[in-house]
Amino acid sequence: MGVTSRDVVNEVSKSLNIKKVGHTGTLDPLATGVLVLCVGKATKLVDVITGMDKEYIASVKLGISTDTLDIEGKVLEKRKCYVNKEELIKVLKSFIGKYNQEVPIYSAIKINGKKLYEYARKDEKVSLPKREVEIKKIELLDFTNDSYSFKVTVSKGTYIRSLIKDINNKLGIIGVMDGLKRTRQGNFKMDDAYTLEDVLNNKHKLISIKDVLKDKNCVTIDDNLFEVIKHGGIIDNTYKEKYVTFIYKDDVVAIYMVYDKDINKMKPYKMFI
Repeated sequence: MGVTSRDVVNEVSKSLNIKKVGHTGTLDPLATGVLVLCVGKATKLVDVITGMDKEYIASVKLGISTDTLDIEGKVLEKRKCYVNKEELIKVLKSFIGKYNQEVPIYSAIKINGKKLYEYARKDEKVSLPKREVEIKKIELLDFTNDSYSFKVTVSKGTYIRSLIKDINNKLGIIGVMDGLKRTRQGNFKMDDAYTLEDVLNNKHKLISIKDVLKDKNCVTIDDNLFEVIKHGGIIDNTYKEKYVTFIYKDDVVAIYMVYDKDINKMKPYKMFI
């Protein structure tokens, strides 16, 4: 808590003496939990892992609103708020599915080449973009007169701060996020994670690219197909899948995807050779 995702990347890069280190989804400084890092050749997996579903536990403080939508922001309003538990559960469930979510002003999304939080810090007006997100699961965990917490599984690009704002708006109350923990990203769970201290003290083990992609339509190929794939050749989509991971001599050599010009063909998406 209080450490940015970029801080973690820089610390790990320095500790492992590896320049190529990337994270797979920013955690707010307020947040804790799973931050998946890719190092060396595995940085090619950043986009793949970033696109995986994420699970969070979020806590909400009622009766206050801030410019950042969390407890650390500038207070804009305070008032007494009351909510019925059954109504809260009903509203939470109403968010299951896809909806257009407004990106928060305090975020790194760029508009006209400038990050949104830069507009906010200069008190400049800007139209906030909306993008489609999906709430896969949501469950109330705790409830009091002035707070509640919930567990939620969401698609890539979902802002939990914004989700909380939208939930409270639907309830006709105000509130802010005062705690957030990412408990899972794809198959990466918090119970299996290493702490930053573990990594800095060399008490960790790297996961192979093959293990990361083991559930991603893996196909073992022969010498002939390897010769085509290693040169980035277009191949027939006999697998009827959008993405296929190719393995040659027990190593991942490429991920291929459907060819946009012909769904019966596949082209390189990520190359590891």
